Amino acid sequence: MKEKNIRKGRTVPKGRGREKQPLRVMCLGGLAEIGKNMTVLEYGDDIIIIDCGMGFPDDEMPGVDLVIPDISYLVANAHKIRGILITHGHEDHIGAVPYVLQEISVPIYGTRLSLGIIEGKLDENPAPNEPELYTVEAGDVISLGVFKAEFIHVNHSIADACAIAIRTPVGIVYHSGDFKIDVSPLDGQIMDLTRIGELGREGVTLLMCESTNAERSGYTASERTVGSSLERIFAQYEDKRLIIATFSSNIHRVQQIINASARHGRKVAVLGRSMTNVLSAAAELGYMDLPDGVLIDVNNIKRYKPGNVTLITTGSQGEPMSALYRIAFSEHDKVRLQSSDVVVLSSSAIPGNEKLVGRIINALVRAGVKVVNDSVDAVHVSGHACSEEIKLLMALLKPKYFMPIHGEYRHLYANKDIAEFMGIPAENIFISDIGKVLEITKKGAAFAGEVPSGKVLVDGAGVGDIGSVVLRDRRHLAEDGLVVVVVTVDTEGGYILSGPDIVSRGFVYVKESEELMREVKAIAEASVRRLLEKGVNDFAHIRNVIRDDLARYIFRETKRKPMILPMIMDV
Repeated sequence: MKEKNIRKGRTVPKGRGREKQPLRVMCLGGLAEIGKNMTVLEYGDDIIIIDCGMGFPDDEMPGVDLVIPDISYLVANAHKIRGILITHGHEDHIGAVPYVLQEISVPIYGTRLSLGIIEGKLDENPAPNEPELYTVEAGDVISLGVFKAEFIHVNHSIADACAIAIRTPVGIVYHSGDFKIDVSPLDGQIMDLTRIGELGREGVTLLMCESTNAERSGYTASERTVGSSLERIFAQYEDKRLIIATFSSNIHRVQQIINASARHGRKVAVLGRSMTNVLSAAAELGYMDLPDGVLIDVNNIKRYKPGNVTLITTGSQGEPMSALYRIAFSEHDKVRLQSSDVVVLSSSAIPGNEKLVGRIINALVRAGVKVVNDSVDAVHVSGHACSEEIKLLMALLKPKYFMPIHGEYRHLYANKDIAEFMGIPAENIFISDIGKVLEITKKGAAFAGEVPSGKVLVDGAGVGDIGSVVLRDRRHLAEDGLVVVVVTVDTEGGYILSGPDIVSRGFVYVKESEELMREVKAIAEASVRRLLEKGVNDFAHIRNVIRDDLARYIFRETKRKPMILPMIMDV
């Protein structure tokens, strides 16, 4: 075990009774949801953050690009923060880093690949201050104020993944990160079970364990099984162009695809910005071996026969505007589907993305394309531990307290059941909520209040400027459409100069509803005239009356409630 004093934080001043203070543990994301993972440990004047992830918008967030944690509590306590510790380089663990660094300047610690991917993100979205990025390796220990954090190698669907054991004044907190126990990993480095067992013998106060696959029995299959499936697919479709979609961060999977392509005499073109960025970082850092002459530019794919080309693309989750999405809907400027193509979805749908993935599959099938996914062949294995692996982790660590993390409620409760099966008393198991604070002392543990928390929505360049009112209006527009009333008046003379003109979008097809629109215009005109004749010149009041009068009529005639937007101009 190596200790790296990369950066020393402030310790609790003498005389404050360090041992009598509670350790405060809270999650600002990653509970009752998939993604947006962020855990905070606070003791006295020291705070450390584990992971800084983003989440995917749901159907109730039209137009939103991504979701990040509300870090208002961290901003208010920025002077206490000693660092952000990154377990691995997946978006749900690092995607919010560029946005968080806009608000707070804090050092970030992670393994080489994790930081390499973060650097690419910061190139696209620079922080106001030069970011402090510190590279660590599995086995390193760093001191951050009262905390000492040890990075422990684990297996996952991305290289360089780590769990983190944090020594605190009240004992060891073990944060599992995302993990599985793969006894035959492609890089030959199995999870460091020996070190985990040593920590268990020393004594672990709190285990925070991911819950993604807690409902699944048994063990997660090795990544090597995907290689066998890919080999069968390449042999079966040797004369067809293969389009393979997978997670850009799963570099072991991408490496297997490239190796299989090389063995079968195929050239490989990579599609999607995130795929290109991750491959560039992984190759530069030595995590991938790219055979000479195999990679080609996508502009050159037409020079080769279909059986001599493999396309590796993003979009395995059905993300709109991803490369596969644009290919499926004939919107890609360089790739056109052919009925002889074979599309391999080397992934499983993240909970909540099933409809998006299904939409792409339907579009591909409609185009006459053969689709292969994990329901057809073993083209994907999870990177998350199933129940038996979680049991093994608990057996090695023997924690006093347990908090399931990283998952929806059903996943968290499944993990709770596993903990009880392993003998952890129910009163020592804490299922938390985002923002809820667990306080741990030498004498016990209990929930104690909450901190500000929630979701911050990112839409284009706007961060946090989309709130519940804007989302409500967007849903309203999407469901019932818009009616705009434009009228020009002379308030001094008390008469209408022009209009009202009626503009409708997403409400009715105007050419087939001329009688309805004439009546809408007549009602709006009558409302304005009535108010002007009474000497009303308060535009806000006039708009409200128009809106109310039209809403009653439109609902009576159509049973619809479009957004009504009156625009009054005075000359």
